[in-house]
Amino acid sequence: MRPPWRMVKKLLLFVLFFSYAIANSQINSYQNAVVSSANELASEVGIKILKSGGNAIDAAVGTAFALAVVYPQAGNLGGGGFIVLRSEKGFETSIDFRETAPLLSSKNMYLDNNGNVIPELSTTGQLASGIPGSVAGLLYALEKYGTKSREEILSYAIELAEKGFLINQELANSINHHRSDFNQFTSSFQIFGRKFKNADLFKQTDLANTLKEISSKGRDGFYKGVVADKIVAEMKNGNGIISLRDLEKYQPVERKVIKGTYRGYDLITMGPPSSGGTCLIYLLNILENFDLKSLGKGSVPFVNVLAEAMKRVYSDRSEFMGDKDFYNMPVDKLISKSYAKERFSNFTLGETIPSDGIKPGNADKESPQTTHLSVADSKGNMVSLTTTLNDVFGSKVVVDGAGFLLNNEMDDFSVKPGVPNIYGLVGNEANAIAPGKRMLSSMTPAIILKDNKPFLVIGSPGGGKIITAVLQSVINIIDFEMSAEDAVDAPRFHHQWLPDLLQLENSYASNMQIRELKEIGYSIKIISDFARVEAIKYNPDGTLSGHSDRRGSGKALGF
Repeated sequence: MRPPWRMVKKLLLFVLFFSYAIANSQINSYQNAVVSSANELASEVGIKILKSGGNAIDAAVGTAFALAVVYPQAGNLGGGGFIVLRSEKGFETSIDFRETAPLLSSKNMYLDNNGNVIPELSTTGQLASGIPGSVAGLLYALEKYGTKSREEILSYAIELAEKGFLINQELANSINHHRSDFNQFTSSFQIFGRKFKNADLFKQTDLANTLKEISSKGRDGFYKGVVADKIVAEMKNGNGIISLRDLEKYQPVERKVIKGTYRGYDLITMGPPSSGGTCLIYLLNILENFDLKSLGKGSVPFVNVLAEAMKRVYSDRSEFMGDKDFYNMPVDKLISKSYAKERFSNFTLGETIPSDGIKPGNADKESPQTTHLSVADSKGNMVSLTTTLNDVFGSKVVVDGAGFLLNNEMDDFSVKPGVPNIYGLVGNEANAIAPGKRMLSSMTPAIILKDNKPFLVIGSPGGGKIITAVLQSVINIIDFEMSAEDAVDAPRFHHQWLPDLLQLENSYASNMQIRELKEIGYSIKIISDFARVEAIKYNPDGTLSGHSDRRGSGKALGF
């Protein structure tokens, strides 16, 4: 007797669903290596380098140079950033290639005669730019820790710039949205001034020539010679102050990583002038004293604990953090578990202290368009790399004839104590402008180990929200045992002390939860999705899972 058709149909549907579920669960799981970045074409470059025998640093540098071509909103030659790396043998280090203030800069350079901040002077145009560090930092990392030649690594980015690539809708929308900004500068208008649409072929001949100079001459192909001359000429086109001496003098700095622990996991992250690593460890030290799982993810008590921790940490960030080469930052105290307990001793569950009632602690006795990439290779090398122009497309100024955008990182200094920057972050004397000084950052490239074995490579763009985006992704994975994909894609919230607003992504809380949070005393602001985390998680079975945040158009690829 033939089985009833309905039963056969149900069985077929079950088999199809089960097969789809298995395939889908394995789609981001790889045996050997993973590259996760903000653009699929850039991730493909990293994978090609790994498949050709390169290590994680080779792939990270190649991916970063490719992002300078295919993701000009934040990928860059004219910006800066940080690298945290751990080798297969357990060696750990970080590379600081943050931009620096020009020699002609001064503490009050963006103020008028009455001491007021001149609008947009630190955000748009040539004067907003610090000395670029990306090229020097990437080449330093490649020469010291990579295995491939500079010429091979740069060949991928050169090809993408010279032959062009098909832009995606996100890039088309972003360029079109900022056309009025680009129209202020002839060199920028020539490249970004036309209206773009999805799948347009985008060739960048000037940028390809700049990349060829770097490929042929190394750092001298950027910080000296024809490209350096073009940068200085661009300064003279406006009111910029970067000189040939500034460019020749610039050097990346290799620094010791800072370390912390959280529930048996070891954190390796970036120290000053990034505030991100210090703040991440500080936050986790506070949260370690709570059973977050029993509070319930996304519950009102859960939000209450995290938001109050964020307020205290961002308060201390404003007072104590800057370039430690210029200011004596009490990092050891800020990342100590005893200080975390001291700072949170006045917390009561179900209550909030207004931001004007939270002052920096006694530690003296430290669009957001950035982009992050994470790389893990088959030998156990790991790289967490964050790089930025600061705002979307930086200062909006393209160096005439060189094809790349300049940063507007000078706005990350405290232009005036207590006056917020474009991200609403305030600072003080620790982050005041001084010649040669590195401006404070929120970038949070991080590597996490479990039992001294690789567990997680993570980081994100997002301006002042980078720290809280990385924090929530980490606790989602560790405390709530979520997959990399679910942890990164989950809704987020943010509090940065000032302004005194609890900022919730659209999908974070129900109307009832919002009412309850208001009853506690929070002022609520509903915001669009923020940050774009790039994560690689090591699974118990030895495979790697990579995920690029749903909030962007990036891709995690592996093999």
